[in-house]
Amino acid sequence: MAGRQASAGAAEPEEPPLVPKDVAAEAAVWITRLHGGQRTPQMEQECRAWQARSAAHRLAFERCTDTWQDVASLTLAGYATATATRELPGSRRAARSLPWRSGLAAALVLVASFLALQPWKAGDAYDTGVGEQRIVVLRDGTRLSLNTSTRIRVDFAESQRTVKVERGEALFEVAKDPRRPFVVQAAGTEVVATGTAFLVQASPAAKPGDQALAVTLVEGQVVVRSAAGEGRLLERPLVMVPGQRLRLSRSDEAQRPATATRVDRPHMDQVLAWRRGEARFDNVSLREAVEEMNRYDRVPIIVSGTAGERRVSGVVKTGDNASFAQAMASLYGLVVRNHGDRLELVPP
Repeated sequence: MAGRQASAGAAEPEEPPLVPKDVAAEAAVWITRLHGGQRTPQMEQECRAWQARSAAHRLAFERCTDTWQDVASLTLAGYATATATRELPGSRRAARSLPWRSGLAAALVLVASFLALQPWKAGDAYDTGVGEQRIVVLRDGTRLSLNTSTRIRVDFAESQRTVKVERGEALFEVAKDPRRPFVVQAAGTEVVATGTAFLVQASPAAKPGDQALAVTLVEGQVVVRSAAGEGRLLERPLVMVPGQRLRLSRSDEAQRPATATRVDRPHMDQVLAWRRGEARFDNVSLREAVEEMNRYDRVPIIVSGTAGERRVSGVVKTGDNASFAQAMASLYGLVVRNHGDRLELVPP
């Protein structure tokens, strides 16, 4: 009995935190930047702030530092396997993972070699499919979160870092570099930043009155201006402050595709709900809610007649239009018609 009590009262050893692949990749980027020729006190301060975000960030950086000396003895061949390592030795599933030290060092090889071979120059493209989300860490440490049906192009030069949003939605967490501004091009505009976090949503060509662009500033400061050669889509550059959202709508004039502007302050939790796989609605029409849900599912919902005028509020899971349609039908007394390639909500 006494032995059992002593065993029950003994504290179990604390497991090390999980280190996701994207955090390990970011740590590798920080190590290569800090060991490069452009290290500055500001860079060191930003790195310390990155480590302070969580225990996983700190542990990833510590392990990166420990393995930096081992990089020369490794090759790029093991990187694809190494990126699958999500856990550290000692955890319950560590037996199914590669050793952290070898995996992280391989990641460091990849980052360091890529920076050496292609310094600040790229034409990389990244995209996501319907319902897919993706995190991309650029070579300067900037973190991009891509939402559904998004395509971007990255072009880094010595004087400027440029990302073009061809379609979709992306959250930018920009690494500071005052000497090289970070410019996001979308819908005939440019969003200029040095180090900040902001969201850009660009829509493809559609009918007049539709939203062409939305820029939401999460933290820091950005300047939004008309891109060169695009005319005066904005009357003057706009300096945004945290919490603001700028929205541009299309005009019916072919020469001026996006002229109507509006600045508001949305609920940030609602704007960023997609990062949790959710959509948040606050007294919007059912038609608007359906348009948002259709972004995440290959089987769209169509609303017929006056059914689209119903008002919707709440939080729903994205990527499941069938369940959403059934819920709306039950709530508002509608009928769901399944046409195979689409769902239709109609009055009874």
